[in-house]
Amino acid sequence: MDYVSALLPPVVMAAFFIALVTTIVKTQGGSNKAKEDAAVDATLARADSARQAAGAPQTGDA
Repeated sequence: MDYVSALLPPVVMAAFFIALVTTIVKTQGGSNKAKEDAAVDATLARADSARQAAGAPQTGDA
């Protein structure tokens, strides 16, 4: 019975990991995708404008 107690924790962790990945994949996209994308775009634009206002070179500029 030692093999059962040795194998149970990894099997349980694997099951929870599979459930987590499945949940993440299922919740991608959907009705909130446009809102999430817009929030990310706004944050990136704000960071870019702050960087330009500070006079720092943009990424890709040498």
